Amino acid sequence: MSIADDARFWNRTARKYARGKIADEAGYERTLKRTRTLLRGNDRVLELGCGTGTTAIRLADSVKDYLATDISTDMIAIAEERKHTAGSLANLVFSTATVETLVPGPAQFNVVLGFNYLHLVRDLPGTVQRIHSLLAPRGLFITKTPCVGDMSSLIRLVLPAMRAIGKAPYAGVFSAVELGRHINAGGFDILATEIHATKGNDHRPYIVARKR
Repeated sequence: MSIADDARFWNRTARKYARGKIADEAGYERTLKRTRTLLRGNDRVLELGCGTGTTAIRLADSVKDYLATDISTDMIAIAEERKHTAGSLANLVFSTATVETLVPGPAQFNVVLGFNYLHLVRDLPGTVQRIHSLLAPRGLFITKTPCVGDMSSLIRLVLPAMRAIGKAPYAGVFSAVELGRHINAGGFDILATEIHATKGNDHRPYIVARKR
């Protein structure tokens, strides 16, 4: 499978994904609340893997500019519909893009968000380095993503089979410890690692890292 295959998978599942409910609503709200404490009114924010725009719409009013991107054109189309319904979000822009297609410019981002994102990229070290290049000096990278390497061996066995028959996208296998090493190696200092789940072993650490 390729990145193009990943895009096609998310396009096929976009409407079903949009109808789905958040499994841990309280944990999600905790993540939003914590993220807001890290955002400033004059920040330029980039969100990678924004899906159907739920988080972007909730956070955009906390900052100056908010660019939310996703690999899936269908996901972005739904996000645009939701933005229209929400109204009064002139500072929020949705765009079909990947971290590889974004070009660093003089007006760099103060914060990059990647929620439920890093396990879906095919080149984790390269992605972290690209994020580093898009951030302003001392900028923040905030991520919360499943660490499949910490999950049960059954999940690790089933995922490749599901991917082979088109029932799952690409998913990288790494532990929380390995993820932290990749973030450090990519030029970041980790400021905080938190668990926001309200039940069970979530294996999705919320990580706040600052660009060195």
